[in-house]
Amino acid sequence: MSRPTMRFVPVKTAEQQAALMLIGVRDRLIRNRTQLANTIRGYAAEFGLTAAKGMAHLIPLLERIEADESLPTLARELFAIQAKEYTQLEAQIDGVDAKVMTWFRANECSRRLAKIPGIGPIGAVMLQMKTPEPELFRSGRQFAAWIGLTPKDHSTAGKVRLGVITRAGDEGLRGALVVGATAVIQQVRRHGRASPWLAELLKRKSPKLAAVALANKMARIAWKMMVTGETYTVKSTPAASAGVA
Repeated sequence: MSRPTMRFVPVKTAEQQAALMLIGVRDRLIRNRTQLANTIRGYAAEFGLTAAKGMAHLIPLLERIEADESLPTLARELFAIQAKEYTQLEAQIDGVDAKVMTWFRANECSRRLAKIPGIGPIGAVMLQMKTPEPELFRSGRQFAAWIGLTPKDHSTAGKVRLGVITRAGDEGLRGALVVGATAVIQQVRRHGRASPWLAELLKRKSPKLAAVALANKMARIAWKMMVTGETYTVKSTPAASAGVA
């Protein structure tokens, strides 16, 4: 009674909780793969064997290690154990990704959300799974603030002072939106075609700040589509058209 405006988190169904578990397991497997890849690279560098950044270059590195007979026998055995573990993690991630895509194809809202530039199947699935009742938010701005994509307000004495983003809410969802926005900006900078809104933003802000602003815009569009059931079109917002150009 003392907090009449307080809102409570809706209780998830068993099916919704299982879907969230799917995303959680996928995140953990990816973290384990990244940790293992960095460990392999570190040990290999100590023997003078290096490779370019990216997961695509790790398998060739392991093949070079296996073929290098100058390495001590113990080192080659330990590298073989890690290579086997890496292969198993890759297979597990592929299996979980297949389950995520099955869920994505069966969910009509996720298929609509994936049409937003910067929000692929994984981002669409996360938005739908982690926001089972988007109508509880009064606006898209409130939804973006819940994710943590709005700046902290340090205003005082009539002076407006905004800081960095709050980083509230779900870190995985926020990260997926920012990564998607970064991909859109990279495509725009590569091909030189952007909406007037994004082009002007990139003139004033660094690519990282612009990515957060674009992620905020993507979150608002996603909230609107989830609440109204609309389908994304290029003309629905000038900001989002940057990813379509």
